[in-house]
Amino acid sequence: MSSSELPLALGAGQAGNVAARWLAEARIARDGVEFALPPSRMGLSAGDVVALDDNGVETRYRIDRVEDFGLRKVSATRVEPGVYLPPPAQDRLFDRGVMISAGPVYMEFMDLPLLRGDELPHAPSVAVTASPWPGPAAVFSAPADAGYLLEGTVAQRAVMGVLLDGLPRAVPAIWSEAEVRVRVSGGVLQSRTPLEVLNGANMAALRNGSGDWEVFQFRDAELVAPGEYRLRGLLRGQAGTDGIMPDLWPAGADFVLLNGAQVQLDLPASWRGLPRHYRIGPANLSYDSPRYVHAVESFEGVGLRPYAPAHLMASGSGDLTVSWIRRTRIDGDSWAGLDVPLGEESERYRLRVVKAGVVLREETLGISGWSYGAAMQASDGAVVPYDIEVAQISTTYGAGPDARITVNG
Repeated sequence: MSSSELPLALGAGQAGNVAARWLAEARIARDGVEFALPPSRMGLSAGDVVALDDNGVETRYRIDRVEDFGLRKVSATRVEPGVYLPPPAQDRLFDRGVMISAGPVYMEFMDLPLLRGDELPHAPSVAVTASPWPGPAAVFSAPADAGYLLEGTVAQRAVMGVLLDGLPRAVPAIWSEAEVRVRVSGGVLQSRTPLEVLNGANMAALRNGSGDWEVFQFRDAELVAPGEYRLRGLLRGQAGTDGIMPDLWPAGADFVLLNGAQVQLDLPASWRGLPRHYRIGPANLSYDSPRYVHAVESFEGVGLRPYAPAHLMASGSGDLTVSWIRRTRIDGDSWAGLDVPLGEESERYRLRVVKAGVVLREETLGISGWSYGAAMQASDGAVVPYDIEVAQISTTYGAGPDARITVNG
């Protein structure tokens, strides 16, 4: 056996030729000769190659050792010049397309309202994507950036992207034929029938920056470019998010398809509102891997947030009569009952009279109606135009989004 170690970068064909030459040298070097030279052949020394006649065949030997004691005693090893001729190297060709460098995952924490009704109302959800998808993603959390514990595993890659057009505010829960383009990765979008949409299909969420998520649905998804879709037939402000719908979602706003790929974390209610450290990455790697993403997040528990009241109205010329209709975040889709169930501990509302951003009066009410007398208006200095805002109150969450009308006379 013979071995050599040295740092080299060789192709497979070149390395094979080196190994073949070493084997050939080892076989040929089994033949050796010893002979003596007179002092007159002082010119020959170790390393020289001499040719000897071996029964009529010229054989070459490399002098390895010379001993000078009168006669020069020489030890030589057989060599063959052909061993050192470089043969063509047949290097193996690799498909560079399969060499994909995987980077960190991309994730979105989502503080969402109740969509099915059986979720934990205080707990956030997380959606994860990566290219290529590394398999299940693990979610670790800790109060500081150390001592992490596993909180959940995301098994499915989420379909996520961004808006390519601005999306203006629209009347909630009514079919809108406005169009908006989105660019997504991690999957595809598809059109669904109106009945399927009304039964919960094609639900998605929008957010710009770190604000609240608006939940909406779409009926038609037309592929217009690779990974780019034009959406039509929108139902805006679903699951009570009409109360936080902005005047415009700008291009670049985050888009997440709510197709079940997002996973809700089983966090205790006592963590609501507290900032925590999270690390998310491939479940087969340690959470200190560079492929993990670190974030510090806190969550309000939007599933506990009351909906904004509906049909807020004010009537009367002197004394003003204000009325509205209560909404619920729990079991509000059934038509079997006389009214939707009360989703909070008790029925309470916060009513404000606001002019030019200044609160003139604030009332806490236990019924869905209020009378604003002329004397109260004069005492408050409520000169038209002014706004009336009404929000439902939750003992756990506080006041939800406001419904708002402007009184002009």
